Amino acid sequence: MAQKDIKKTENNVSYEAKDIYVLEGLEPVRKRPGMYIGSTGVDGLHHLIWEVIDNSLDEAMAGYAKNIKIELLKGNRVAVTDDGRGIPVDIHPQTKVSALETVMCTLHAGGKFGGESYKISGGLHGVGVSVVNALSKWMRVEVCRGNNLYSQEYERGKPKYKVKKEGKCERNGTKVIFDADQEIFSEIEFDLKRIIDHLRQQAFLTPKAKIEIIDEREKSPSYYGFYFEGGLLSFIDYLNRFRQPIQRTPFYVRKDYEDIEVETAFIYNQEIETDELSFANNIYTPDGGMHLTGFRSALTRTLNDWARTNNYLKASDENLSGEDVREGLTAIISVKLREPQFEGQTKARLGTPAARTAVEAVVAEFLKEFLEKNSTDARAIVEKCFLAQKARKAAKAAKETVLRKGVLEGMTLPGKLADCSSRNPEESELFIVEGDSAGGSAKSGRDRRIQAILPLKGKILNVEKARIDKMLANNEIKSLVIALGTAIRDNFDINKLRYHKIIIMTDADTDGSHIRTLLLTLFFRHFLPVIENGHLYIAQPPLYRIQKGKEMEYAYRDNEKEKIIKSFGGPQGVNIQRYKGLGEMNPEQLWETTLNPGERTLKLVAVENAQKASELFDILMGEAVEPRKAFIQNRAAFVKNLDI
Repeated sequence: MAQKDIKKTENNVSYEAKDIYVLEGLEPVRKRPGMYIGSTGVDGLHHLIWEVIDNSLDEAMAGYAKNIKIELLKGNRVAVTDDGRGIPVDIHPQTKVSALETVMCTLHAGGKFGGESYKISGGLHGVGVSVVNALSKWMRVEVCRGNNLYSQEYERGKPKYKVKKEGKCERNGTKVIFDADQEIFSEIEFDLKRIIDHLRQQAFLTPKAKIEIIDEREKSPSYYGFYFEGGLLSFIDYLNRFRQPIQRTPFYVRKDYEDIEVETAFIYNQEIETDELSFANNIYTPDGGMHLTGFRSALTRTLNDWARTNNYLKASDENLSGEDVREGLTAIISVKLREPQFEGQTKARLGTPAARTAVEAVVAEFLKEFLEKNSTDARAIVEKCFLAQKARKAAKAAKETVLRKGVLEGMTLPGKLADCSSRNPEESELFIVEGDSAGGSAKSGRDRRIQAILPLKGKILNVEKARIDKMLANNEIKSLVIALGTAIRDNFDINKLRYHKIIIMTDADTDGSHIRTLLLTLFFRHFLPVIENGHLYIAQPPLYRIQKGKEMEYAYRDNEKEKIIKSFGGPQGVNIQRYKGLGEMNPEQLWETTLNPGERTLKLVAVENAQKASELFDILMGEAVEPRKAFIQNRAAFVKNLDI
């Protein structure tokens, strides 16, 4: 068949060489910002700061910078200053413009792609600061180099003028000031707490570097500073400050292995949760990667070898599993290497195979030596691991009992569950209700087609203090697991979730708050994907029913109550009913205030920082009393109404 020269598609749209667009300079970044910073939401906005700071941290890691300062300026401008070598300003041989302009305006340009400028760096892709420039409506860079001060300004990634010399300066360094572009980011509001947490982490990973944060957005500026000499050991102490260690001496090693620097520290504690943080060139890798895999492999194998050598394990005994040896572990794994391979621009996972080999070899060698030298700690660790193994086996039996019950009963769900008739999870809702009286009102007032009601009897078990075998022996939790349909732990499957809205509905008093907290702990520890996928909500029932004559309104807060009373012409003749429990509402009232999808208010439960959330649950729901006491004392002054 002869081929025709097709110049137009069926709908007469031209598709020839002239229709192929080539984006120049930083245009690709502005066209597809999510490809470079992950998103244009809050995370992407803060990623701009991380990219600029990474350059300063690279100078510190290379031994050239000792001081880094971050300023949050009025109008949400950000300034980052370091006392490193300063970005070169001489003419670049390839681009024929200043090296400063080349770095700021060209993707994949920098001192990290070859040569000896940086043996290791966080900014692998070389797009960091140029991406920030592209996504800023204005940026200014000041460079002090060779006692001369140079500057250049940019608008949306394009230089306003050539690099110019402005005068003299005393010491080398770079200052970057940027103003994020509102055309890219719908909301520009930098979160001081998020910045503090990130930079505290970086200070631990860059020992002997001073990092300062100054927030000048309010009338009275606030100041924070970090400086740690102990590196990862200081970091371990910080992470474990609310926990009870079972080791006298934390494990620590730092050694080079075939051009990869491996640094690892860990300590075991009395808790059952695991806290593993991994970093590559000081960049946090939340999804782990090869370095974390290498650490886990070395830890499991070495502890099993020690247990067999010291007769804790007989020839016929089952090895400790990876899950067994990680219970109660707080660990930090940090590698520094040339040209790391990250998966994704936001560098969430390290993909360099050599990192696994290096970490596994170094940790295996030095952990064996550590266990031999610290026999008391070694015994405590292994005994903790065997306790975890015993609990795992008991939990497996308990879990299989629950799962088997769910399978055998098929659609026969817990007797207390008033299920909905719909079998479409996308429209189905599960209300977890406190008590039988509230459950009775909810069952009568609900939309039976899409709304299911599961009443709980009393307070469920605090899962922060209990292993899974005890957890699944609790009838209320067992009923909830079967009702959700997802199973739990290794068998958990979010695709089997029977309801895409799970709504916690408790009374507006201290008992209700406690039950809500217990349920949030359960979901965070054992059903985290339910939260991450946006399926968990908290109902907002009213506090007051206010009536005057035939006029009636509900108030959800005290200030709303006052406004309603004022709108009724004052308190005279006004009848106010305070709802202390959902059971005080009749089915019609519960429907129109809390159940009706067209009128109700729901709060979506979200986790922005899993590590900080885990730490908070440790404090509030864990075994240790002192951290919880301190937490309450520090915040007591801010409590306005304990029943709300």
